[in-house]
Amino acid sequence: MKVMYPGSFDPITIGHIDLIERCSAKFDQVVVAIMLNDSKLGTFTMDERLELVEKSIGHLKNVEVVIGHGLTVDFAAKMNCSVLVRGIRAVMDYELELQQATANRVLNPNVETLFLVASPKYSYISSSVARELASYGADLKDFVPEFVAKELYERMRRD
Repeated sequence: MKVMYPGSFDPITIGHIDLIERCSAKFDQVVVAIMLNDSKLGTFTMDERLELVEKSIGHLKNVEVVIGHGLTVDFAAKMNCSVLVRGIRAVMDYELELQQATANRVLNPNVETLFLVASPKYSYISSSVARELASYGADLKDFVPEFVAKELYERMRRD
């Protein structure tokens, strides 16, 4: 089975990597789709995110990283993925993801959404927390890979 894990990945975190590794072990093919989120200002360009994600998961041979365009559910269908994987960290995530999954189901009933609960040791991690911590120069070793932290610190110094 081929599944898609969409997100903004701005930047990719160790929580994202854990979820991608878990999907890689369970499914034949995983498409990590870096999607533009119009409601968020990006820290990294789409191409920079692509590079960071590819470097983070290069050890996974059945995972492809792409930049997606348009509605996620339409892009999944275009990529021949009938399942969208979404990570759930807390009740707040579930409420937002349920609403999105329901809308996607109305738009394309052939694309299902599968919720995976975050590993407890990563449930506190988010890209927005990593960005905020980086802006204060805090240690990011428990949030993002070392090379992502380096890029994030540099980006925060420039902005």
